[in-house]
Amino acid sequence: MTDVQPLTSAPLTAEPVLLPELGEVPVADLQDRLAGWLSDFTSLQEHLELLARADGLPGTLDALLDSGAALLGARRGLVVTLRPGPARTLGRPVGLGLDRAMLGALETVPVEHGPFAGLLSAGANGRLLIADLAADPAVGDRFREVAAQLGLGACYALPLATEREGALGAAVWFYDEPGRPEQRREHLVRRYCEFAAPLLARQLEADRAVRATESLRRSLLPDHLPARDGLKVAARCVPAALEHSAGSDWYDAIALPDDTLGLTVGSVLGGGPSAGPGAGAGAIAAMGRVRAALRAYAVLEGEDPVSVLGDLELLLKTTEPTRSATAVYACVDPAERRIALAGAANCPPVLLTRYGANFVETSLSAPLGMLSCWEAPGVELTADRGDVLVLYTEGLARRFAPTLHAGQSALRRAAADAPRDVRLDPDRLCAHLLEQAGGDGPGEDDLVLLAVRFE
Repeated sequence: MTDVQPLTSAPLTAEPVLLPELGEVPVADLQDRLAGWLSDFTSLQEHLELLARADGLPGTLDALLDSGAALLGARRGLVVTLRPGPARTLGRPVGLGLDRAMLGALETVPVEHGPFAGLLSAGANGRLLIADLAADPAVGDRFREVAAQLGLGACYALPLATEREGALGAAVWFYDEPGRPEQRREHLVRRYCEFAAPLLARQLEADRAVRATESLRRSLLPDHLPARDGLKVAARCVPAALEHSAGSDWYDAIALPDDTLGLTVGSVLGGGPSAGPGAGAGAIAAMGRVRAALRAYAVLEGEDPVSVLGDLELLLKTTEPTRSATAVYACVDPAERRIALAGAANCPPVLLTRYGANFVETSLSAPLGMLSCWEAPGVELTADRGDVLVLYTEGLARRFAPTLHAGQSALRRAAADAPRDVRLDPDRLCAHLLEQAGGDGPGEDDLVLLAVRFE
C-alpha cells in the first residue's frame, strides 16, 4: 500500500533518555546496538564527505543518488530539481542505473501519479514508499506500466527542501523486487537528505549564476557573420569554465561601408584586486564594452587598423583603467584581396596558401592599456584566390603545446597539413584545428578562432 508519512520525529520528553539503563538490556545487546549506531554514523559521515567534495551541480546530484542508493540498499535512482520562477517546472532528471530510454519512459509518468507524488509542492515534508509497484491499487496506470517495463518492484522517495528556499526537488530510489527498506536505513537516508538539501541549494544557485553569465557571454558575441562576395568566413569560440576564467575573448566580423570587411579577435584581461581565476564574469562584461567600441571605431576608420587599435587603447585607459587587452584587427578588401592589419600582443595570424602556412608577423607590442601610449606599425599584404587567413587567441595556441611559442608552431603545422578539401571550407578548417588541438571542450582559457577564405 502507498505509504505517505511526515518526517517529523516524536516530541522529546522533559527528561530525554539517550540510552537505556543497563539493567533493562543485557550488556552484550547494548554493546551490539552501540556498535551498530557507531557504524551507521560513520557511514553517514563518509557519504556526507563525498557529497561535500562533489564538483558542481552534476557531481552533487550524482553523489546524492549514489550515496542514497548505498544507504538504502537500492540499485537505481532518479533525482529532479525545480526551476526557479512561479511555474516551478521540473528540470532535466538525473538517473542512477537508468539509461536515456529509461529516463524518457519515466518522464512520461504524470508527476501527480508518479514517484514524486506530493513531494514537490511547497511545504512538502514527508516520504513516499510504494512497497509493490505492481499490486498497489494507488499506483497510476502509466506508472505501473513503466515500472513493469523497467523491472521496478518498489520505490522510496524523499523531498529535497530547505526552510529558506523551500522545495528544491526530490529523489527516488528503486528496488528490483517488492519490499521496503529497514527502519535503520530509512533513518540514515532521511538524515542524509536533510544535510544534503542546503548544499544542493547552494549548487543550484551557483549553477543559475553560471548559466546567466554564459547567456550574457553568448549575447555579447555575434549571432551570425556578415556575407561578402568573394569571401567565406567561419568562427569558433570555446569559453573556459567560469570558475577558471580570468579574462574573456571575443571575435567579430564587421561589414564596413566601403564593401570591405573588418575582422578582429582579442582578449580582455585584468580587473584590479579581484582579477584572477573566477573573475571571468566582470571580464565578460568588459569584453562586451570593448567589442562594441571596436565596432564603432572600425566603422569610422576601419581601413586603418593602427588607428582603430590606437583609439581602442585610449578608451581602455580612460574607461577601464584596471584592464588591458590583446587584439588583432584586419581590414579585408575582397575585390582586390588586400589585407591590412595590426596587432597588440596578440598571437600572429596564419596565412594558409597553396605553398603552405606562414605567420603574418605583426610587430611586437604591449597589450592595449598597458603602457602610457600604445604604438605599432601596421602590415599590408595581398592574398591569392584560395588563400585562408586564420586569426586566433592565445587559448587555442596553448591547447596545442605547453608553451605559447611551441603552440603557435604546432597550430601553423596543423593548418599546413590540413587536407585540401578541408581548406576549401573555413568552417571545416576551424573544426579541423580544434580537433587537432584536443577537441572543443572547455579548458582553463577562452579560445577564439576566426578564418576567412578568398574565393
